Amino acid sequence: MRDSTTIGNGRPLGMSAGREGHRLRRVAMAFTLAIGLLVAALPAAANADIKPMSYVAMGDSYTAGPGITPVSPTAPPECGQSLANYPHLVAAALNLSLTDVSCSGAKTEDFTVSQFPGVPPQFDALSPSTEIVTIGMGGNDNNLFGTLVEKCTLLDIGKPNEGAPCREAEEGFVTETFEKTKGPQEEALREVHKLAPRAKVYLVAYPEITPINGYCPTAIPWTTEDLRWFHFQVQARGNANLALEALPAFLLDDCTEVNDEMLAGVQTVAVTAGASAPEHLVEELIANLRSRGFHHLEEAEIKEEDVRFTLPADLESFTPRLHVIA
Repeated sequence: MRDSTTIGNGRPLGMSAGREGHRLRRVAMAFTLAIGLLVAALPAAANADIKPMSYVAMGDSYTAGPGITPVSPTAPPECGQSLANYPHLVAAALNLSLTDVSCSGAKTEDFTVSQFPGVPPQFDALSPSTEIVTIGMGGNDNNLFGTLVEKCTLLDIGKPNEGAPCREAEEGFVTETFEKTKGPQEEALREVHKLAPRAKVYLVAYPEITPINGYCPTAIPWTTEDLRWFHFQVQARGNANLALEALPAFLLDDCTEVNDEMLAGVQTVAVTAGASAPEHLVEELIANLRSRGFHHLEEAEIKEEDVRFTLPADLESFTPRLHVIA
């Protein structure tokens, strides 16, 4: 089993924090980049006398922190790296020996090639002695973020706040990008484990870039629907893909599909279910996992779903009880 963890929206939610017999809550995951969460997840040195663990931070501008002062005097100036970005804050909080090779505009390909003249590939920072790795990458692959910033702005700026012009024009490009970049991103993660076989690897998801609701043309001149589309179908979708790349995941119809092979070597199983999933399927899955030795149930709620499922209009007035035939 790969020793990778996702921090953020892509993080698979497990059987949550709790007591034996508590019902598993349905949740919708929401992500805010919280340094405290990353600090809590990473191992800390017990005291200053212990040799600091080797920590390598890789990623793009969301890791590098351009525009945040003070600027790192040792990083390549093209990278816009800050001394107050989250890798530096985490390293200081946990007494880690940091090598920060994050660089604004980086793509997955820049793990293995030089992004700028004189700037080594980010993978060059990894070695068998590396103990901790954080990765925040993917938004620039196939120029995803840059293309959408440019084209959505051109399509929406100065126009009425109506519809989702950018979604209609660029939805196909987004789907194509995710399909095109999935393989290289997965291969990059496998290579990290080869180059730093002892390291605990953390994939850091993107924070909330656009709001779920709202309209602020002086800041981001996109329509409300285009902001929502980017939030859910670009940012959140990309983070979800990140989680699938980090950990094996299985879509099950019921507990009979669980087998020994998918659980081989596994110590913790995360379970999620949508609000429309019948409760008995969740309970049967939990019972199946308990029968296989997963006795401790924890329940953790990140965000409750607040969704009401209504009957179609032509059924609302239908008074007899509806029976579902399996």
